[in-house]
Amino acid sequence: MTKTFQQLWTQWPWRPLRNCPGRFVMPWTEHAISFEMLLDDPCAPQVLSSPHANDPVLVVELEDGGIISYQQADGRMIHTLNTPEGFSRKLQQLKIPMAETHAPSTQHSHDLPFR
Repeated sequence: MTKTFQQLWTQWPWRPLRNCPGRFVMPWTEHAISFEMLLDDPCAPQVLSSPHANDPVLVVELEDGGIISYQQADGRMIHTLNTPEGFSRKLQQLKIPMAETHAPSTQHSHDLPFR
């Protein structure tokens, strides 16, 4: 079962992204947090690329928003939790059509060349 925005909001220590209404980032942690840990469920995020992001963009749409994460070269993820408005706005900024977030994943995050 996929978690909701509210469940993730209360479970993890998100902080607001400055000048980005509806977007929150997970503070840096000593240990990398996988999507499976974040969602308490096996998960296959959409692995997408954007001309406006240096790193692969991993997306999980939630019923009430979504997670947009960035896979760093060292394998760590920068996770952002987004309200529906923040999710839509950021995907537009990244030039990623919402339709792409509905497609079945063809690549799992653990298949990326970096860990």
